[in-house]
Amino acid sequence: MTELGTTCVQGGYHPGDAEPRQIPIYQSTTWKYDTSEHMGKLFDLEESGYFYSRLQNPTCDLVAAKIAEMEGGAAAMLTSSGMAANFLAIFNVAGMGDHVVASSAIYGGTYNLLAHTMGRMGLSCTFVAPDCTDEELEAAFQPNTKLVFGETIANPALAVLDIERFANAAHAHGVPLMVDNTFPTPANCRPIEWGADIVTHSTTKYMDGHAAYLGGAIVDAGKFDWMAHADKFPGLTTPDESYHGVTYAEKFGLEGAFITKATAQLMRDLGPMQNPQAAFFLNSSLESLHVRMPQHCKNGLAMAEFLKSHPKIRFVSYPGLEGDKYYDLAKKYMPNGTCGVVSFGFTGGRAAAEQFMKSLKLAQIATHVADARTCCLHPANATHRQMNDAELEACGISPDMVRLSCGLEATDDLIADVAQALDTI
Repeated sequence: MTELGTTCVQGGYHPGDAEPRQIPIYQSTTWKYDTSEHMGKLFDLEESGYFYSRLQNPTCDLVAAKIAEMEGGAAAMLTSSGMAANFLAIFNVAGMGDHVVASSAIYGGTYNLLAHTMGRMGLSCTFVAPDCTDEELEAAFQPNTKLVFGETIANPALAVLDIERFANAAHAHGVPLMVDNTFPTPANCRPIEWGADIVTHSTTKYMDGHAAYLGGAIVDAGKFDWMAHADKFPGLTTPDESYHGVTYAEKFGLEGAFITKATAQLMRDLGPMQNPQAAFFLNSSLESLHVRMPQHCKNGLAMAEFLKSHPKIRFVSYPGLEGDKYYDLAKKYMPNGTCGVVSFGFTGGRAAAEQFMKSLKLAQIATHVADARTCCLHPANATHRQMNDAELEACGISPDMVRLSCGLEATDDLIADVAQALDTI
């Protein structure tokens, strides 16, 4: 098997003789055809090809193929953002009248998507703690459950999902497990190897890594047997009249049904496509992902170790830190490192957190994470501001929690900046 570093550099695109060495940017909305009959075959899904970039674009498809290879998946697609990826992936199998089981320790935007926005679309969701008991997990399932969702490393609570356990529970009920793998990236964790069926990413984060372009990705493992549970997934197992009665699971099989439906149906109607310029720059960043992630992890662990012994710090959450609640799970699923994000709280409460944020010099206050430049955020006052106290607590967030995303700077300089900010409290 090709090692990840080689895939990061050369996966997805394999130029032939006298073809461009770099992925070409297909900066075109449309493609020309000689006959209407040829275009008709594309619209009927009888042939593969391109006719309008809202559905597919060659540049995006080449980068998606690289990400699929990195994750060990069968097929992938790019989206305009990580939120778009999660929405399309969920909506591809669950909608009005359906139910989802989700970990409560997830990104605030995804929590809102499931609890509120998709709730208004008629979908219900039961949230369970990532470290819930087997009995609690089992009790969350309903006859209309269509999907189980979690994050490999939760943002910003940094809880680690027991992928294998959640996958087994999902499969016992005949539904797929969907895992957002944004924080560890496939450089540190490949959820498909532990039973996940669908993997999503906010490529805006470590995959891009430079705060340059928004993007998302959906990867299908190509292993879930939709036809074996045909009654649960009619969108994949019964004819789609908007494409002259094609049945995705029959026509495209295990490895093609999910992504084909998400592209041909949902991307067609909703349109959150990643633009080819963004895909081109994403590909350039992916080429260094395997080199960047170890430095992020080195800085994250060093920061966690420094904060753990500081008298003004009430708690530190970092799954790679020995003694952390999720240390053992992190070692199981991410033996080579987790991420560069550290969450911590202050003995002085929310006021201390706010003073700390004001005093940083090198680290930048930004609504971002997983960047080459260290950035810092106070979630209760920003990304999770819409949540009430009970919802915050369920997500593992306290009012004094600060999320520090360690970048690629020198470790000693980062610790010195945090130390001087703590001195001002």
